[in-house]
Amino acid sequence: MDAGLVRLLAVCSAAVLVAWGGRKTSVIPVMTGTAETFLAALTPDQRIKAALAFENEERFNWHYIPRARKGIPLREMTPEQKHLAHALLSAGLSQRGYVKATTIMSLEEVLRAVENDSGERRNPDGYFFTVFGRPSESGTWGYRVEGHHLSLNFTIAGGSIAGGPTFFGANPAEVRSGPRKGLRALSREEDLARDLLASFREEQIAAVIVDKTAYGDILTAASRKAALAGQPSGLPAARMTVAQRAKLEALLREYAENLPAELADARMERIRQAGGEIRFAWAGGTARGEPHYYRIQAPVFLVEYDNTQNNANHIHSVWRDFEGDFGLDLLEAHYRASHR
Repeated sequence: MDAGLVRLLAVCSAAVLVAWGGRKTSVIPVMTGTAETFLAALTPDQRIKAALAFENEERFNWHYIPRARKGIPLREMTPEQKHLAHALLSAGLSQRGYVKATTIMSLEEVLRAVENDSGERRNPDGYFFTVFGRPSESGTWGYRVEGHHLSLNFTIAGGSIAGGPTFFGANPAEVRSGPRKGLRALSREEDLARDLLASFREEQIAAVIVDKTAYGDILTAASRKAALAGQPSGLPAARMTVAQRAKLEALLREYAENLPAELADARMERIRQAGGEIRFAWAGGTARGEPHYYRIQAPVFLVEYDNTQNNANHIHSVWRDFEGDFGLDLLEAHYRASHR
């Protein structure tokens, strides 16, 4: 068998193992090898689009609306290149996260039919892959996979990795007609939150519900740095029962475990460290079908979820790190150590 093909199969197999969470392997070698193989499969003109300098400000220009981005979209790739792009996508996700991501991408077909779109705006191949810097297990680089309702950002520096912002959205949140009727790409993000909400006693609910009207979108939107100003913070975990804290942890685990085991474990450790300081807040209606919003806020991270648009059938959800998005805290520590 051709040596190049053997290497390609090995890299793709490793990426799939990470996505399935089948073993505790280091994600950085998998990401590095997959990114190298993906870039090597592109033509020179395609690489000009796909590979940008790590210092390029585009690295911070993230969003989740259907618009053109820097990078190379799936629609400009050959079938073989698309397979490698999906290997790179899966390298940064767990099996659960990869299923969510590809389901979100497939919802563009649903929107295309509903809106009678030509395919220019609603296109499952309208997702862009961008590599920042030169992939290396010990160097500094990163990559992004982004398009409508999906933004995954990874930064590698000095043998460490940061993932964020991590955005998943779904429109429609529930497919209500056609052959995919009943499909809910982000069902657990809503159902687990409702399970937690239903467990609160009357005196707790007064602290949980911070606004009777749901916000039109996540409050941090596509800001470069996550920040909330003057927003009521909700009920602290310290005032929850053991059972309620278990439900809160299950909801947070749903977000954490979109990523490979190593990154998910790091997020769960931050959750454990935050302990009773984690706060849960809800805005909007409490009945299914009503516009609603919730957030989970801790000293170092923030989760936001909003379902208000399209008659409350359109989800935006995100995990943000107050200091660690785009690997900023990781890079600071790396540069400090390198120039000691």
